Amino acid sequence: MSVVQYDTLVIGGGIFGAYAALYLARQGQRVALIEKENELLKKASIVNQARLHSGYHYPRSVATALMSDDNKARFTSEHQAFINFNFAKYYAIDKFGSFTDGQQFERFCAYINIRCERVQAHPLFNFNRIEALYATTEYSFDPFLIAAYYRKKLDEEKNISLFTSAQIYAAQPNGRNWEVHFTSLGNTAATVLSCAQVINATYAGSNAVNQLFGVPDIPLMHEISEIAFVTSPQVQNIGLTVMDGPFGSLMPYGLSGLLSLSSVAYTHHKVSYDNLPTFDCQQAYPACRPDFTDNCNTCPAQPISNHRKMLAQMRQYFAESVDFQYFSSLYTIKSKLKANYIDDGRPTEISKLHENPPFYCIFAGKINSIYEVEKLIV
Repeated sequence: MSVVQYDTLVIGGGIFGAYAALYLARQGQRVALIEKENELLKKASIVNQARLHSGYHYPRSVATALMSDDNKARFTSEHQAFINFNFAKYYAIDKFGSFTDGQQFERFCAYINIRCERVQAHPLFNFNRIEALYATTEYSFDPFLIAAYYRKKLDEEKNISLFTSAQIYAAQPNGRNWEVHFTSLGNTAATVLSCAQVINATYAGSNAVNQLFGVPDIPLMHEISEIAFVTSPQVQNIGLTVMDGPFGSLMPYGLSGLLSLSSVAYTHHKVSYDNLPTFDCQQAYPACRPDFTDNCNTCPAQPISNHRKMLAQMRQYFAESVDFQYFSSLYTIKSKLKANYIDDGRPTEISKLHENPPFYCIFAGKINSIYEVEKLIV
């Protein structure tokens, strides 16, 4: 059996895996990139609210807020063609049940030095439900355009070999290298790679890959989540995030002309507290397993949309004259560290889980944190 040699194997073809592969290839490394779907950047990389985080979203996690803002300027400058700069973004504090009040939000924004201007009146918002409204500076990126951009970059990079529709079934250290066995759809013969280091960038699949390589799990929880898309002639160039608690957010979805809609109460349909994403719907669709999840958007056991509940919730914060029309929804598995259940933080974690040969696990959920890989992995 022939063995193909690489400097680095990156597992996971989302935005973090794609960026890691490109970064290392540009340093002269020969990189293999393995993705279990038939196409790169198909799941969590596009199924999100497309918020280019400036820190506002995390008043109870200063570390996440600062990391978001630190990376924003570079990400913005390098992806300008895919970013929507032309809308007004507001953050609001609900009058009832918020974990953060207006004064706390103002102090938080002042501490991390981000724009926060109190708005006393606005014809499109319902101040009977809003304690405080703030004009902020926050943009949105276009996930589909960014996905197309990175697919093209990966195809053009001669130092990267792409393997899609691939499933790893064995991995073990062999001297100074990892030996990795996998199969691809339509090819019954196994492919064997030998690589000096491995980067696990599979997000919801992190622990399934960690277990294949015999390294420790990271403590995760998982949710099957829905992002709904709507249109509105009155607020097509406005975004509103109501925080901090069981509220929601509506904002332009990049350059698509759609508004993305999410809700703390209704976006997440199912939750798993297991380290592997384990859901009851997998019993109805066995092709999706905890150790090898499928794409929720093509799943026959997909949840019934909560878009009506999401819209009903967010309508409370707008004037009666504002009209919304539902367009469609996308679904995916969202994961987060169990340690951040309380403060809702989303730190970028890059853990070295095996020393010789090196094995890294990248766990991150915010797109403008892709550059963190440059600090730890060579």
